[in-house]
Amino acid sequence: MKKIFVLCFLVLSMSCSVDNDATEFNLEVLPIDSVDIPTEFTLGETYPITVSYLRPSTCHSFKNFYYYKENNQRTVAPITYVFKANNCEIIENVLVEATFNFNVTSNGSYIFKFWQGEDENGDPIYLTIEVPVIE
Repeated sequence: MKKIFVLCFLVLSMSCSVDNDATEFNLEVLPIDSVDIPTEFTLGETYPITVSYLRPSTCHSFKNFYYYKENNQRTVAPITYVFKANNCEIIENVLVEATFNFNVTSNGSYIFKFWQGEDENGDPIYLTIEVPVIE
């Protein structure tokens, strides 16, 4: 699992360009600061889950979520565009929110692992939240 996340991170971090005249950008996975998630789910329902993350600069813009699904475990992290521009300004302590809808399709509990960066050894750090499913 760690290898999959690292591979995805490396692929997404590579420089991208749509065509020669397009604005150049990189994709960057950012660590999650906090999460707004229900304390329980009802089978068959859909719930919004909102994550907050620090926006590092004015050149960062939300693209979508890294979302890895394995049985009832979900690994989540926001992916941002990082536009290559000379007028980028560093932003400090500005939280940005992004939301995705989660469909509850099975019984038991769901375990969410929200990526919060890496430790000093380069190992991923997760905010892990278990949400039980009621019927």
